[in-house]
Amino acid sequence: QVQLQESGPGLVKPSQTLSLTCTVSGGSITTNYYYWSWIRQPPGKGLEWMGAIAYSGSTYYSPSLKSRTSISRDTSKNQFTLQLSSVTPEDTAVYYCARSGRFPSRPEAPDEYDYWGQGTQVTVSS
Repeated sequence: QVQLQESGPGLVKPSQTLSLTCTVSGGSITTNYYYWSWIRQPPGKGLEWMGAIAYSGSTYYSPSLKSRTSISRDTSKNQFTLQLSSVTPEDTAVYYCARSGRFPSRPEAPDEYDYWGQGTQVTVSS
């Protein structure tokens, strides 16, 4: 059974960089042909796909967030990390990590993913 767990600060100040880690157990992040995504849901809004890192280490980003987003991984710890720079209150959301068995062609459709983390609330406020 694959499990994903998000971790990171729940409160970030405006203009700072948000950093979250997803720790994966029960499966390797380097296993062919899985993709590991970050997805968020602002209050009262739908899911927003932020980006993904592939089994190969290749990264993919939402065009709207690309300039502020970086996804990396630590294969020795079986973790992948999200960094979102220059945050504003509009970045307040529940942040999820999730796995898909292919590159998510409909990245904001929940059924693209077979495993999800429980989500972590991040609030951007001074």
